[in-house]
Amino acid sequence: MKLWGGRFKENENKLMEDFNSSLSFDKVMYEEDIKGSFAHCEMLYKCGIISEEDYKAITQGLQSIYDDIQSGKLLIEGDYEDIHSFVELNLTQRVGEAGKRLHTARSRNDQVAVDTRLYARKKAYEIIESIDKLINTLKEKGNENEYIMPGYTHLQRAQVVTFRYHLLAYVNMLLRDRRRIENTMEIMNESPLGCGALAGTTYDIDRVFTAEKLGFKKQVDNFLDGVSDRDYLVELLSDFSIIMMHLSRLSEELILWSSKEFNFVTMSDEYSTGSSIMPQKKNPDAVELIRGKTGRVYGSLMALLTVLKGIPLAYNKDMQEDKENFFDAVNTVLSCLKIMNEVIKTLTVNHDKMEKAVSEGFLNATEVADYLVCKGMAFRDAHKVVGEIVIFCEDNGKDILSLSMEEFNKFSGLFDKGIYEYIEYKNILKKGIKKEIVL
Repeated sequence: MKLWGGRFKENENKLMEDFNSSLSFDKVMYEEDIKGSFAHCEMLYKCGIISEEDYKAITQGLQSIYDDIQSGKLLIEGDYEDIHSFVELNLTQRVGEAGKRLHTARSRNDQVAVDTRLYARKKAYEIIESIDKLINTLKEKGNENEYIMPGYTHLQRAQVVTFRYHLLAYVNMLLRDRRRIENTMEIMNESPLGCGALAGTTYDIDRVFTAEKLGFKKQVDNFLDGVSDRDYLVELLSDFSIIMMHLSRLSEELILWSSKEFNFVTMSDEYSTGSSIMPQKKNPDAVELIRGKTGRVYGSLMALLTVLKGIPLAYNKDMQEDKENFFDAVNTVLSCLKIMNEVIKTLTVNHDKMEKAVSEGFLNATEVADYLVCKGMAFRDAHKVVGEIVIFCEDNGKDILSLSMEEFNKFSGLFDKGIYEYIEYKNILKKGIKKEIVL
């Protein structure tokens, strides 16, 4: 069932019908399509383009379609080209000739453009909500577990931090993710309704009215750009890809930390799986899946960039390929944020294992060098001295804090008893990261 065909002598081949149809995936935008149609219909009536009788019939028909879809009475299926033809043809069946007047002064090009913007905006807010939940969970888990642990560079123990401080690094990442999405929505929040196919309409319509009705800050400035712009989808997919990159990095750390080699954390059984052959296994599959699905979202970004890179103005059918990847990326990001939130919420922190790793890792070596610098030694010389101290400790099975004053003085006469307090781990935290935690 189509909204076109008068110009054609022959029927469309069934193979082409199936190839061309987008109903199977763009049906998720039924709410946006009906919402946009409500605004367009009200504008047509306000501008005197349709009668009050037609206006009432159309709006009542649209409401009945929406209610029936919500209740499950009307299923979005059948021989329709897309969600737009599904809504309009069902409307015409219900209200007769009035339904055919809804499309006055509107093209499917600006219709799909407005539907897609409305849907993208709605889903962006859902993702922001999920980001906020994960941020709060990370803060709560950190506040409950302010234990010392090794901080790493090159996956080698480097300096002492706290588990809370480590989680707050991801809070900062997610806050940037949130701001990126907000910025994208600010740029995209313009209405393309009224652009027509590409050059507007000869009807005296009110684009400002429909823009305000649909919650846009303004109408787009250029009709050609309005119907062909998908920059906001590219930008959102880029935002989503960065979110997934951050979730993947956190996943990798949780995978490492939950291994027996680290044993810093224990994942809840609710978000772990087992092996079909090895009964002892407890696999961190929830976060491994997040790590794997990251590439899926990256792929959606690259797919859309590739679709758009060679398209002349204005609308081309290639642009139908913007939806499946975007819809999939939205669902992937939302599910990954929700799963990560639950993984963190149910995580057990093995603080004794983290503290043991700190004591074995010479994580106060930099502070020993700083101590010598404060006593007047050049940093490069202090760096060499502390390197020799570490070698001595490794050869003798000691940590730096266990060295006697006599042993310290073998390496430099600048050491005195103040060294022990200076390089004690809790004091290091007080001098360093503690004063920087403000979230």
